[in-house]
Amino acid sequence: MKDLKEKVAYLKGLAEGMELDDSTNEVKLLKAVIHVMDDLALAVDDIEEIQEELGYQVDEIDEDLGEIESLLYEDSDEKDEAHEEDKLINCPHCGESFELDPDSIKDDQIDCPICSKAIDIVWQCDCEDCKEEEQEQQ
Repeated sequence: MKDLKEKVAYLKGLAEGMELDDSTNEVKLLKAVIHVMDDLALAVDDIEEIQEELGYQVDEIDEDLGEIESLLYEDSDEKDEAHEEDKLINCPHCGESFELDPDSIKDDQIDCPICSKAIDIVWQCDCEDCKEEEQEQQ
């Protein structure tokens, strides 16, 4: 608000140019008010500078956070896409693809919504427990 500082400086100059009598109470009050206004204008200017610097810092933090989010959620997005692919089933009977509805699985089988024939579900898991169980079966 440089405009505010300029306005206060103008008032100061105007008061000094009027060659007012410093002995009257009104002039003392006027000069005190102008002095307070000058202090306020300087304080507002300092606050604006600090706020501008904080704005730059917030922008930098936001950019850094965006980079971190992209690193963290990039892997999550890839996993989500992989899970979406896992939900698609190709019917061996009619050859059509459909999305797996977990609620429709009964006894490791699901009925094809297109041809209504039963499809055996073969589960594949990469966890350590399943890998150990698979090795024991071999």
